[in-house]
Amino acid sequence: MKHAKTATQNACKLCNPLGACLAFRGIEKCVPFLHGSQGCATYIRRYLISHYKEPIDIASSNFNEETAVFGGSHNLKLGLKNVTQQYLPEVIGIATTCLSETIGDDVKGILREYMKESISRTGEPILIHASTPSYQGSHIDGFHAAVRAAVETLAEKGVPRNLLNLFPNMVSPADLRHLQEILDDFQLPSMILPDYSKTLDGGPWAEYHRIPPGGTPAAAIATSASAIGSIEFGSTLEASKSAAGWLESKFGVPRYHLPLPIGIRESDRFFGLLEAISQKPRPEKYDDERRRLVDAYSDGHKYVFDKAAIVYGEEDLVISMTAFLQEIGIRPVLCASGGKSGLMRKKLEALIPDLDGEGIKVRDGVDFADIEDEAALLRPDLLIGNSKGYTMSRKSGIPLIRIGFPIHDRFGGQRHHHLGYRGTLELFDRIVNTVIETRQDDSEIGYTYM
Repeated sequence: MKHAKTATQNACKLCNPLGACLAFRGIEKCVPFLHGSQGCATYIRRYLISHYKEPIDIASSNFNEETAVFGGSHNLKLGLKNVTQQYLPEVIGIATTCLSETIGDDVKGILREYMKESISRTGEPILIHASTPSYQGSHIDGFHAAVRAAVETLAEKGVPRNLLNLFPNMVSPADLRHLQEILDDFQLPSMILPDYSKTLDGGPWAEYHRIPPGGTPAAAIATSASAIGSIEFGSTLEASKSAAGWLESKFGVPRYHLPLPIGIRESDRFFGLLEAISQKPRPEKYDDERRRLVDAYSDGHKYVFDKAAIVYGEEDLVISMTAFLQEIGIRPVLCASGGKSGLMRKKLEALIPDLDGEGIKVRDGVDFADIEDEAALLRPDLLIGNSKGYTMSRKSGIPLIRIGFPIHDRFGGQRHHHLGYRGTLELFDRIVNTVIETRQDDSEIGYTYM
C-alpha cells in the first residue's frame, strides 16, 4: 500500500556522516571531525552515546551563515588546528555534511593547502577524508566510505605478510570481540577495520580520556596492502565502493565477499573460508557451539514455526536476518530498508531463490509510515529491527525484537551478539522467548511452565 507523501515520516535509516563518525571511532587515536554545522555533530553524538553508553567527542568546523555563502575553508583549517592542539590525535577523520557538500567545498583541495601550511609544525596528524553527503545514501554508506578512505590513505605495499584483513561491516562491539576471538583461534594474524570494541564499549576511567584507548592502529591499516586476503561482510557492498575491493584492484589482495554470518548456513560458510585460508580445521569449541545451536533449533522449533515477521534496518542486516528466519521456520513476510542500493532484492534472491513463492515482500527506500501500512495488511507476529520501530510496535501491539543499531530504549545494545554460531544462538533464544512471553501476556490466566 502506498500513499502520496511530501516528506519522509520517521526514516528507516540514519544520516551518511553518522556512519563515517562511527567508523573513524574504530581507528586508534582518531578524532572524528565533521565539516559542517555544529548541529550535525550534536545530533550524531546524541545518537551514538544513547546506543553505546560511552562519551563521544565529535569535532566540527562550525558553519554559520557567512560560511555557508563564502565557503568553509577558513573554518576547516582553524578547526583542524584547534583539534590537533587540544586532543593531540594521530589521526583526524573528516566527514562532510549536507551543507559543505551542497555549497561545493573542495575539501581535498583545502586539506592539501592545510598540509602545505603545516609542514613546519611537528606532530601533525594523518588526515583521512570521506565524502558523506546526508542527502544521499544512509549511515551504512558513510560507514563504508570512511573505511575505504582510511585504507586508501594509509595502505602501503610492503613485504607479503601472513595477515588477514577483516572488514566486518557495522556490527556490535561484542561481535567485533567475537570475530577477533575466532581469528585468534584459527591462529590467523589479522587487521580488523574498524575496531571500536574498546573505544565504544570500554571500562571505567579514573580520569576522562579525550581520545579513548583502543581502535585499529594506523600502522596496522598500512599493512593491509600486503595481506594474504580480505574478508568483507556485506551483501550489497559492491567492490567499487569497498575497502577490500580497492585493495584487490590496487594491490592484488584477494577479496572474499560474504553476507553477515548469521544462521548455521552462513556461519558454516564463514568458518569454511577460514579453514581454507588458514589450512587448519575448525577448533573443537566451534563444533560444540554449532551442536548447541542445532540442538536449540530442535528444542525451540515448535514455538517459532510458521510465525510471520517483518524485518527492517540496514540492507545487509535485513538480508542476513531474512535467511536466518527462513532457516528457523519463521516467515519473513516483509523485508524493509531505508537504503536504496537497488541490490537488496537481487541479493535476497541469491539466498532464497523463490521470494514470491515464499510470500516474501521486499521494499527498499521506505520509511516507517510505509512499513506501518504494510504491517496493517500483513499482520505479522513479530517485528525485528532497531529501536526506531518502537512507535509502530506500541501502536500495533506487535512485539519488537531489537537488533542492530540504534537501540535507544533498552540497555546493552552494544553487547548483543549477532554473528557466528554463538551470536545466532543468542538471537534464537531472544526470538523464542519473545514468542513465549507474548503468549503468556495474551493468556487470560497465564502459565508458569512451558
